Amino acid sequence: MNRLFGQGKPKGPPPNLTDCIGNVDGRAESIDKKISRLDTELVKYKDQMKKMREGPSKNMVKQKALRVLKQKRMYEQQRDNLTQQSFNMEQANYTIQSLKDTKTTVDAMKIGAKEMKKAYKQVKIDQIEDLQDQLEDMMEDANEVQEALSRSYGTPEIDEDDLEAELDALGDELLLDEDTSYLDDASSVPAIPEGVPSDTKTNREGVLVDEFGLPQIPAT
Repeated sequence: MNRLFGQGKPKGPPPNLTDCIGNVDGRAESIDKKISRLDTELVKYKDQMKKMREGPSKNMVKQKALRVLKQKRMYEQQRDNLTQQSFNMEQANYTIQSLKDTKTTVDAMKIGAKEMKKAYKQVKIDQIEDLQDQLEDMMEDANEVQEALSRSYGTPEIDEDDLEAELDALGDELLLDEDTSYLDDASSVPAIPEGVPSDTKTNREGVLVDEFGLPQIPAT
């Protein structure tokens, strides 16, 4: 049968909105280029008409400009139609993609709910409460052990009044220890003379005196 009627062509992938949007946008861009060329011609004809006087030549240029302007209007209408088609397909494509994303989200939520139910079945509230009670009892026992270990025994009773009196006296002793007035007395002591002592000395009048401070008798 294939030899008689031939083998059918393999079917290609079905069209999708993304490809259609690309094709329509490409056609719209091509029309925009044509409109741009027509605008250039219109500017040229307009400049020519400004420089020409009224007459057949100017009317001929005017007819050309009107024809170009008519073509431009037609192209603009086609471009607007293609732009609206592209917009509509983009909206449809967005809606389809949103629905797919919603379905994916719902499926993920269903799987999550099943996992939560499975995990919740393995959790026993009674066991958790019993565990909390056990931990609380153990903490109380540990506190009692710490209090028992830190208990003081064999300590003589001390009068609080005696302690306060001793504390006040201790403060006075510290103040006496911090008194530095003796340093001031030491700083007022005359300085020790420097230099090597000499055998000859003089009094205030410049007269030589001996070691007893008496004037020396000059040698004859």
